[in-house]
Amino acid sequence: MNRRTKIPAFLFIGLLLSACAAKKEFKDEFDTEKNWVEQLSQLPPYPDANNLIEFDAGSVTDYEHFVDATSISIGQDGVIRFTLVTQSSAGAMNISFEGIRCATNERKLYAIGRDDKTWSEPRESEWQPLSFVRQFYAQRELSKNLFCPHKQIVSSPEEAIRALKKGVHPSIYR
Repeated sequence: MNRRTKIPAFLFIGLLLSACAAKKEFKDEFDTEKNWVEQLSQLPPYPDANNLIEFDAGSVTDYEHFVDATSISIGQDGVIRFTLVTQSSAGAMNISFEGIRCATNERKLYAIGRDDKTWSEPRESEWQPLSFVRQFYAQRELSKNLFCPHKQIVSSPEEAIRALKKGVHPSIYR
């Protein structure tokens, strides 16, 4: 190559590299991947037995499971929050305010109900995967078949209540 053909070749390569760099800047500038930020949530009123909707968590547990319909909320952060009531055959009750993040199939415990009908802060309140913790039968059922069909959060508390009452989200075929 002589000097005259080297200059256009270098110029072409330089333009090609700058075009690639410009594409990267363009992609980064309009990248829709944002860091997820969890919103603060307010504790609901303590559950009233008249507002509880029972659901079946499967044959692996002999507990009865309920969600307080008035506690269901859907945050702009993509988390559905609700009060879960679990009752043993002997009558012992566990009450918790929880959230499920459908996109990641995780749950978080926000508060625990006490006998005096108040809420207490749990010792640990971290997001936990539903698929690996054995005792999350109720939360897995809520996530998979009621509140997060196909990992998509229901659009409203009313849709969640309809799914609870029917026993399965309409988009799930068993």
